Amino acid sequence: MNRIRILSSLAVLGFVLVACSKPPPDDADAGAVVSAAVAQTESADVMRKWSQSCALCHVTGAAGAPMVGDVAAWAPRLAQGKGVLLKHTIEGYNSMPPLGYCMSCEEEDFSAMIDFMAGESQ
Repeated sequence: MNRIRILSSLAVLGFVLVACSKPPPDDADAGAVVSAAVAQTESADVMRKWSQSCALCHVTGAAGAPMVGDVAAWAPRLAQGKGVLLKHTIEGYNSMPPLGYCMSCEEEDFSAMIDFMAGESQ
């Protein structure tokens, strides 16, 4: 539970730092600052979900799960296409349970998590 509090606090701190940095010179820049803060908050939420579900197997490689950042292990999976990976994630595949233990995740969350684990995130 402490990790959740720490991650939540870091997300809020990141939002505050972005939002309270130099004041934007015009309204267009203000929109960009808000968009960046929202993106950071959403990213923190996805990473929280990832750490509570996917990390269980994808950090250690348990049950044959491809490990985070292992480009060689992810390459043949990515070659199947994102649609196949999402289908396997949502429906379950081999030792991976449906939804990968993340009952609160949406398809966009899973897509971002796959990108992160495969080293494809921006």
